[in-house]
Amino acid sequence: MEEAFQRITETILRAPASRRNYRELLYCGLGGLAGVGGFWVTAILLLSGLTISASVIGTVFGLVIITLALRFSRRLGALHRRLLSRFLDHQVEAPPRFQPGSGILNRVDRRLRDRAAWRVVWYSLIKLPVAAVQLYAIVLTVFGLVDMAYPAMWLLFHNQSGNQSPLAAVIPVPFGGSFQIYTWPGTFPAAVAGLACVVAAAWLARGINEGDRRLVRSLLGPSSMAERVSELERTRALAVDDSAAALRRVERDLHDGAQMRLAALAMNLGMAREKLGDDDSAKVRELLDAAHRNAVDALADLRDLARGIHPPVLDSGLASALATLATSSAIPATVSAHVGTRPAPPSRRSPTSARPS
Repeated sequence: MEEAFQRITETILRAPASRRNYRELLYCGLGGLAGVGGFWVTAILLLSGLTISASVIGTVFGLVIITLALRFSRRLGALHRRLLSRFLDHQVEAPPRFQPGSGILNRVDRRLRDRAAWRVVWYSLIKLPVAAVQLYAIVLTVFGLVDMAYPAMWLLFHNQSGNQSPLAAVIPVPFGGSFQIYTWPGTFPAAVAGLACVVAAAWLARGINEGDRRLVRSLLGPSSMAERVSELERTRALAVDDSAAALRRVERDLHDGAQMRLAALAMNLGMAREKLGDDDSAKVRELLDAAHRNAVDALADLRDLARGIHPPVLDSGLASALATLATSSAIPATVSAHVGTRPAPPSRRSPTSARPS
């Protein structure tokens, strides 16, 4: 029992001197400042936009201010995720990127319905009390370190100067306050109180940062299944576009490379066959004839392969492609096709499936 109690005590007292505590306090300071600043900027922009939008004339300007606030919220969410990753080594996946769409009205409508940005607004509202606790942990650490240094400060400065005025020790905790130090032995209670403040600040920072991690994970990451499906649709469309581009590149390489070499080989073999004289070996002529036929057949197969990768008739539509396929069939066949509006090519797809800008 005593060993367990000693181990717990050592763990509690060693926390302020650990490297993790430095990172936790840095996150408290930077994350707290970002939370307070982000809250006020977001609140001022949203309140200004809503106030201006209350009038008919100011509706346009109010919507512009609100969209700016939501755009700022996106950047603010990215900042908090980056701070969490940098100091606490906790990765949070970013929500799907905003798809602006085309046209001013469409852009404004999409921005106002950007759920990821509105979740950042909620995070900014909740972050304010969290940031207050984080900054309080920094204040508690600073005052605790100052109180711990009072014995050395008394010997180095106060006692040497002959100054008889007392020192004031501040303990920024509930039911705390300040008290006067008149003698060097009186600095030891202040040092003990400062050590308690530093230890309390270390564990307070860990606790509030754990809560902030959960807030970031739930509000600043992808949350709804619809957004995940939208992201999967976008990545799938990108994969289809990339594969189509790769097939076009293979088709071009076959047409410009291998086909041209086979055509040159067939021409050279034909010219060599024509230059054979009557007294040349019949076996050599047979070999040249066979090589020429093989080159011609290989060229024909390569052309069929290159055309099969992306038949040009597909550019005219599926109905034309089926009709062309029916005419080349050995069995007589007819095609009756009715295709509605053709889908847009990859470069003109809807913003939900196009590459984000």
